[in-house]
Amino acid sequence: MMLMNRSFLFIGTAAISCCLSQFTWAGPTFSDEKIDALEGVGITQHLEAQVPLDLSFVDEQGNPVTLANYVNGEKPVIITLNYYRCPMLCSLTLNGLTTGMKEMKLNLGSDFDVVTVSINPDEKPPLALKNQEGYLGQYDREGSENGWHFLTGDQENITALAESLGFGYVFDPETGEFHHTASIMFLTPDGTISRYMNDVRFFGRDLRFALIDASDGKIGSLIDTFLLFNCYQYDPDSNSFTPSAWKLMRMAGVMTLVLLVGGIYILGRFNPTSKGPSSMPQKSTGLIL
Repeated sequence: MMLMNRSFLFIGTAAISCCLSQFTWAGPTFSDEKIDALEGVGITQHLEAQVPLDLSFVDEQGNPVTLANYVNGEKPVIITLNYYRCPMLCSLTLNGLTTGMKEMKLNLGSDFDVVTVSINPDEKPPLALKNQEGYLGQYDREGSENGWHFLTGDQENITALAESLGFGYVFDPETGEFHHTASIMFLTPDGTISRYMNDVRFFGRDLRFALIDASDGKIGSLIDTFLLFNCYQYDPDSNSFTPSAWKLMRMAGVMTLVLLVGGIYILGRFNPTSKGPSSMPQKSTGLIL
């Protein structure tokens, strides 16, 4: 019996060693190797930089437009660079954006706009219109018809916009596809870059805070503005707005001071034992006859 157990142990050990040897042999790793096809792909954040608003494009109806048609000082704008025949990443990004916008009370078209620009100069307005109809149908909120714009353009203007946003992408001639990242950018009403979100999933709260920040508190409720500027800050590692310990401690300190001063005032104002000099009994200095 002892011999049989030892045999099973030997066989099991040999089997595990064989499996491990297969994984060890399975070929070289690429963690330290450079992929030439992705050279130049990525995001270089140009926060507080001004996007050139005179760049010319064509809207989904075939009309010539410039970015100034949408970034005109009235409301913040989310801008995305994608292409309409993208097999996966662009759809994930725009679907994630649509889902996040549906979670917000802020309304596309009245509180903010979205501008999507194709990085493929071969794509034309009919394809842009098809994408617009699809995503607006998915968003499905009244009044959003003129809030999401899908543009196409020539290579010169596409390149100028991508460079101003720090959006690096590369065309692969073998596959006919573009290598790029998943990212959306937030512009202030005058076209200054205020925020990047590099992901395919966007929570409604994060989008709301980013838009309120881009508008300098001009949209959203007073509570939203209070929470953003006094409780939350953007964490690039988690790609979301998180409670800020420093802001919360600062607010707690201010509230403590306000309560302390208010308490002293109330005690001094309404305490019946605290009377002015005029209410104290006066000692008579006259003569009594």
